[in-house]
Amino acid sequence: MGDNSNILGSRQISGTWGKLWLDGSLIAEVLSFEAKVTANREEVQYGMSKDSKITSLSGEGTIKLGKVYSRGKKKLLEAWKNGEDPRSTITSKLKDPGTLGKQSEATTINNVWFNELALAQFEKGGKIEEELSFGFTPNDADVIDEIEEI
Repeated sequence: MGDNSNILGSRQISGTWGKLWLDGSLIAEVLSFEAKVTANREEVQYGMSKDSKITSLSGEGTIKLGKVYSRGKKKLLEAWKNGEDPRSTITSKLKDPGTLGKQSEATTINNVWFNELALAQFEKGGKIEEELSFGFTPNDADVIDEIEEI
């Protein structure tokens, strides 16, 4: 492990280099992406102290897009109207050329479901951005590549 006291600002990773794939298709118009796992806890009391115990994990996230395509809007709506709950796979990769050792960080999330669908949206004189919220089962998520200290 290296000495972190002299890390240069140029080594800070930029989201500009992030890429996102949905079901194997590159989503070039992605503006931001976040996926997180939450540890759901129950309180446990020992004497006068309170502690906690993890009882389950939940996964959720958001994808923000610059509107270029409809991106499966009709397909998802029709599936929901037929009582179906389609699932997807999201893969993300962050590979900033300034990263030490040219390393990258990548994740794959399977069993992704979308929570809402914006049917129509616009603002006169403004560019359109769409935000997609999603959930996933944490057991179906993997960090497939990490940026490590060197």
